[in-house]
Amino acid sequence: MCAFSVRSLGSIALRKAEDADFKYHFDVFSVNFNEELVALYGGSLQRQTRFVHECIKVILKLYKGFAPRSVAIVELLNVLVTQATPHIAPFFSPLEDFYRAVNQKWIQKAKEIKNLTTLSVAGGFRDYQVRTGLAFLPRTSHQSSALCVVTSAIPRVWASTDHLSIVWCKELILATIRAFFDLIDENTKQITEDPQKRMLVLNHHFLRHPAKLYEESPESVAELTGEVNWIQIKTSKWSYTVYNESDGKYFTFPLSSHRKPYSHVYCQSSMLDTNSWIYGCINSSSPTVTLKLQEYPSLSHLVLHVPAVNGNKFTFDCEFFNEASRTVQLPVTHLFSFGRPPSLCLALCFIMYFHLLLSERKPSVYQLHIPWSYEDSLTLSQVPSSTEISAKLHIAQPENDTAVPSLNIYSSSDCKYEVTVKTSFLQVLGQVIRFHGGTLPVYIISNILLAYGRQLRSLISTGHCTDFVPALTKAARPYKVEPIVNIVKFLLGLNWLKGIWDILSLPELDVVTPNNQNLLFPFVSLILFMFGTGIAYWCGKLFSSFLRISSSLHVALARPSRLPPEPSLITRRTLCVAVCMFFLSWTTCGALAILMTYAHYTFKVFNQPVANTVSDGLSEAAAATTSSPPTGSAAVDSVVDSLKMHVTVLNLLTLIVLLSCPSFIYWLKNLRHHIKLDPDPCRSTAFMLIAILGILMNASTTKVKTSKLLKMAAHLPLPLSVAAVVFAPMHLDRMPYFVIIPLFLHALCCIV
Repeated sequence: MCAFSVRSLGSIALRKAEDADFKYHFDVFSVNFNEELVALYGGSLQRQTRFVHECIKVILKLYKGFAPRSVAIVELLNVLVTQATPHIAPFFSPLEDFYRAVNQKWIQKAKEIKNLTTLSVAGGFRDYQVRTGLAFLPRTSHQSSALCVVTSAIPRVWASTDHLSIVWCKELILATIRAFFDLIDENTKQITEDPQKRMLVLNHHFLRHPAKLYEESPESVAELTGEVNWIQIKTSKWSYTVYNESDGKYFTFPLSSHRKPYSHVYCQSSMLDTNSWIYGCINSSSPTVTLKLQEYPSLSHLVLHVPAVNGNKFTFDCEFFNEASRTVQLPVTHLFSFGRPPSLCLALCFIMYFHLLLSERKPSVYQLHIPWSYEDSLTLSQVPSSTEISAKLHIAQPENDTAVPSLNIYSSSDCKYEVTVKTSFLQVLGQVIRFHGGTLPVYIISNILLAYGRQLRSLISTGHCTDFVPALTKAARPYKVEPIVNIVKFLLGLNWLKGIWDILSLPELDVVTPNNQNLLFPFVSLILFMFGTGIAYWCGKLFSSFLRISSSLHVALARPSRLPPEPSLITRRTLCVAVCMFFLSWTTCGALAILMTYAHYTFKVFNQPVANTVSDGLSEAAAATTSSPPTGSAAVDSVVDSLKMHVTVLNLLTLIVLLSCPSFIYWLKNLRHHIKLDPDPCRSTAFMLIAILGILMNASTTKVKTSKLLKMAAHLPLPLSVAAVVFAPMHLDRMPYFVIIPLFLHALCCIV
């Protein structure tokens, strides 16, 4: 835990130890990572892991004679507590290698850590950095002592937190400290080594609704003593308000007359006390209790205890009801189901509107209960009012699970309310972006590759290169990519083919991973492809506009009298620049070399004339400087075609630069400590791009059109576009290779 957030945890732990007369206490140590941008660069995680390992050794050496066997770090050693931590996968793919290594280590040592108890707390929908689904731990056969919960479902917290406030949320810190102290074994003064007790403690504080202290062996029979009034209530609905009551009372409800007409009894108390207030054959202290009468056939009476109060006002409500008469099942279909049964795999994306009219101004409570995960949410509404609840899921529904989400409305019995369920397009779209937004760059690259192949094919068929935007409009068709992707998913769903794939040690297809995690719903890939088409379209428009403006300024200021001669592919200046970039990449940061090479390439392209800015005088001058007018016209067409290809190459390179920016930002922030970034995930990419762009920035379509490799280069972008969607959505670090391969072949076309 960082040094700033540990203060609240330590201060509350100290106060609780003082209340217990220091019977036992916690020594709190914090690790300051100097706010390293770990999310942007995975290389620092290995150093941080080694650093924490050494810190634990030093901490244990501080205790002479009696060394603690358990080190509480909020990440504990025998109890691991994490907050807003992505366990399933990182939200940025360059960290994938570290996660893969950690997961393999956990699998290899599964038997050794089977006694490890893990608690993962997620922040909910207010955490825009780490979505809740990534913080939920999958249970393995060896390690089943894992508890994952959202802050909105934790008793007394009942609210979503963002990525920062989760570490200093007072209610969450109180629950954590209470759990820490209840985990202590009184005999050893250490955290208990009993996994079953650890899970009981964590369930008590993070799942149940206890308003009383944890008891390891709670008494099942309570003896009600004292001189208090006993009052019998025979009605099915009862409400009682107590104010400045000096004597306690017991209200008894005979159950024999209520078992047949009613199935449940609901009781609510506004008194937040740590003592039990409802008695039967159970001992509960939650402010609201709903009991199913069939589960307690031996009970004869239900007893409510109203203690003596002085100067305080409390209300008690109790009502018997039939569950069937108050339950309504509503089929909720998402936006793309087209009448089919709802798929809860991604999210329950709908909005409920409540219009309440009450005779009494009592607040109403709405509880959205998700039966297969601990992500319940509570909404409090004053009346009369109109309340909107967005129902969205964090975790996919497990296979063969027939349970359905339920909305429990706790309101006055004389409440008149109207519930409207609507599917929200914006909410569905938000869920698509939240769950799959990280894969959007892959679909952008896929669209640009299709347009790139279209331009190369136009060179073969017409001898001229098409503009990027028209080429994208004609080539970016989902039916060229999606059917092949779906066929691949179907084939790898066959066990025998999947076995052969694993035997050959081939990489797992990223397009199958969302299926395995139940994160796909109909047409999500099509939506992302359309988004990618739109983004690629406007990027092409932007580059074309910049190119026209820069070329206009170049013609207006330089006023060239003739077209510049066609440069050589490799010049001394090009070699010097390439050597400098190689040296820069090797000694500092590969992302820096990529950024500077991209800037150099862009500068050269933007300082060339383009077709829309070539004036008649320039065309005449170009024709006059050649032996014949057709040759001059061909020279102008060659320049224009080359610029069109450069625009497409710039679109491809822009995404590569954006993907390398996290490493560059991390290197820049830590430049005062280390000049060289090691390990550098962009170094190999930088070496290849420097060599390829050194050739392409001086290339023209004249040489490309006569190349023997042009047909291969023209047909390669389509399979690469499909391969990018299949292999790269979950591993964005693979994307540069799907760009480098066609650019390398393009560079060869300029030579061969």
